Amino acid sequence: MNEEKIIINAIEREEGVLRLAPTWVPRQFCIPGRRLKLHPDDYYAFGADRGGIDERWFASATRADNGPKTLPDEGLSYVIFRENGKSIKILFKDVIELAGKELIGEKMMKEYGGWPVFSKFFDNKNPIAFHLHQKEKYAANVGKKQKPEAYYFPAQMNNYSGDFPYTFLGLNPGITKEQVIKCLKDWEKGDNHITDLSMAYKLKVGTGWDVPAGVLHAPGSLCTYEPQYASDVFSFFQSMVGDVYMPRETLVKDVPEDKKNDYDYLVSMIDWDLNLDPEFFRNRFMYPKIVLPFSEMEKEGYKETWIAYRSEYFSAKELTIFPGKTVKIKDSAPYGFILIQGYGNFGKWKIETPSLIRFGQLTNDEFFVCEKAAKEGIIITNLSDTESLVMLKHFGPGNKI
Repeated sequence: MNEEKIIINAIEREEGVLRLAPTWVPRQFCIPGRRLKLHPDDYYAFGADRGGIDERWFASATRADNGPKTLPDEGLSYVIFRENGKSIKILFKDVIELAGKELIGEKMMKEYGGWPVFSKFFDNKNPIAFHLHQKEKYAANVGKKQKPEAYYFPAQMNNYSGDFPYTFLGLNPGITKEQVIKCLKDWEKGDNHITDLSMAYKLKVGTGWDVPAGVLHAPGSLCTYEPQYASDVFSFFQSMVGDVYMPRETLVKDVPEDKKNDYDYLVSMIDWDLNLDPEFFRNRFMYPKIVLPFSEMEKEGYKETWIAYRSEYFSAKELTIFPGKTVKIKDSAPYGFILIQGYGNFGKWKIETPSLIRFGQLTNDEFFVCEKAAKEGIIITNLSDTESLVMLKHFGPGNKI
């Protein structure tokens, strides 16, 4: 039986809900925060030279960009199909290419040619270097896509706050291009003091931030849920994080060869209007917003909030099913989800939040809901009589408040 037939049969048999395998991603420039529920022996499963695993990607059809040693399927999600009593693993990317209309809908396939987003947990003990993700114009210069993103800090993933639960965002009003260029030219002098030009905001569990492409930011040490556009493009602007040196190559990784020493080009990648916005907090910070009046949801046995809603490229929700309750939840678009608390039934699937995951082990906490199933609604049951069932759901473009 060919893969397309397997996929179509599975979509029908599982009523539009696909099970995904965990996708782990290492980063050389980060120290794992160890809140991803990965076994302590497995955080360097890719090899010490690749760095520790500090990210788990969800419903990803996007390959990670981790330098010359990046594996062919690094960052790419796999769908686990059941066929004749056997488990078959097929790349989510290939599933979309073979049956995209059934998964994400004809409109999204026509406009984007595939699933244009993914989400992740990133989990670092220390902050990440001050950096930006190139806007479309600059990403296209190196054959890539822009990367707007958003952050949400779930309580279930933050039993401790790491070493620096603050994030530098944007530039202080009045900062000039010349000041930024000076910092970049001071790269090899040690700390180039780029964060002196920014403001750090203390991170609060249960809230989040919108971070458009072109905005400078240095994510803090909370474990973060990050819905984003499907790209892995970036440029570091900070030469040292604490006592750890960032090679200058991290500044120019996604810069054309003839522009790597062109400081005017480098600072032009910054969206100056967004970075110098005097209302930055008001325009970028996100408190959760309820989907429906709380009394209405409570009566049905659940609570749902928008946790990422400022971007035109993606959105995300947090869904909580109260103990012992069964509800039917409808959405207007396909989505990927990760379960972060509890256990129960999701359509025809058993779902559960793992306590500990070995590298390469399958779980029952990550799934993708096809467009038709999302619109018709999924019946979800919380099988615990004491604990809530909680999941985070990310959507592609067009699904907004």
